[in-house]
Amino acid sequence: MAFCVIKIGGSLIGVSRDIVKGLVDLSRKGDAFLVVPGGGPMADLVRDLHRRYHLSEETAHWMAVLAMEEYAHFLADGTGASLTDDISRPNSGVQILLPYQPLREDDGGLEHTWDYTSDSVAVLVAARLSADLVKATDVEGVILEGGVAGEIPAESLIGKKTCIDQGALRILRRSGKSCLVLDGRDPSRFIANLRAREGGTLIRG
Repeated sequence: MAFCVIKIGGSLIGVSRDIVKGLVDLSRKGDAFLVVPGGGPMADLVRDLHRRYHLSEETAHWMAVLAMEEYAHFLADGTGASLTDDISRPNSGVQILLPYQPLREDDGGLEHTWDYTSDSVAVLVAARLSADLVKATDVEGVILEGGVAGEIPAESLIGKKTCIDQGALRILRRSGKSCLVLDGRDPSRFIANLRAREGGTLIRG
């Protein structure tokens, strides 16, 4: 059985449940997936509240983690995936992580700033499980100098604005793990590329 951690970004909310359904179909062939949700528009609201009402970064951090839980419920609804608050490899099927409780128990490796968003949570989860990580997002990969990088070290992206957050890059560098960034805007194409491990950008730790 192949296992993979999948981060589904909030930018894909319009097609996100189709991606989950595709993962559920794929799991029937024997694969298993743990999905880490992004924050989506719920996290954008937290950012706005943080700025407008001068919330502490500590409070904003945990509110943003709760925003991930809201997106998790959205992703699970009607897709055949189940929800879990356990950071572990599912025996089968697709589970979507509710991250608040396990992170309250142990979020070692995360700083409570906006440098560490749901990308960082996904990298941390994959590192703890010694698993492959695929980030589904709304671009073809990491864009550098007008083109998509095929493979690149995390170290070279630190300090640059790309489709993956700075905290995630630091955790990748520290853990030595890798993250494959894949375009998720066409769910069927995403699933095909996921199966073949083709396209996108491989960020090496």
